Amino acid sequence: MVLTKTVPSPRAPAGLGPVGVVLLSHDEHADNLDTSGRALLTGIPLTLTTPGGGRRLGEKATGLADWQSIELDRPDGGTVTVTGVPAVHGPGPREEVEPVCGEVVGFVLTGEGLPTVYVSGDNASLDAVKEIAERFAPVDTAILFAGAPRFAEVFGGEPIVLDSAQAAEAAQLLGARRIVPVHYDSWAHFTEGRDELEAAFTAAGLADRVDWGHQG
Repeated sequence: MVLTKTVPSPRAPAGLGPVGVVLLSHDEHADNLDTSGRALLTGIPLTLTTPGGGRRLGEKATGLADWQSIELDRPDGGTVTVTGVPAVHGPGPREEVEPVCGEVVGFVLTGEGLPTVYVSGDNASLDAVKEIAERFAPVDTAILFAGAPRFAEVFGGEPIVLDSAQAAEAAQLLGARRIVPVHYDSWAHFTEGRDELEAAFTAAGLADRVDWGHQG
């Protein structure tokens, strides 16, 4: 599969400011970790990712299996707990998807006095979202990877990450108070963008919870 970027990134890595930890859904596709991203990781103290990615990316990377947690110190005192949660990078059961699209992971961030944040990663499975909701819902913020990326030669052209309607359903399952859609523009294989997402969230009665931020 050839991944074609259609729009340059709006911000260079140098403009991100201090980064203490990277949450990396997976390391095997350029729309999640490109050349500049790999260069950035060399200067980051810790990258949390898949178990396989943890082995590939070296000593600064740690892989999290499903429901495995790591506790990190906060700059202002206290800790934040990052839990790896299920994600499936395509339609169907994980054992059929992973040999084609690879291993992915999502994350839930929790801590005393902190909002609960869900980061979906490249997930296409609402069943996985239901499992996560059973443990963590309602969440304060759901960062949902969307865009309905498709390839005709893979899974009959079905989306390998949430489409817009599924993103809205995921937000409902999670009881998300704030929804941040990401991963929906700037690549040729993304087939649904902001217009489709806005329509889906509006139809689900969630438009007032969506925070578009500054990126897709």
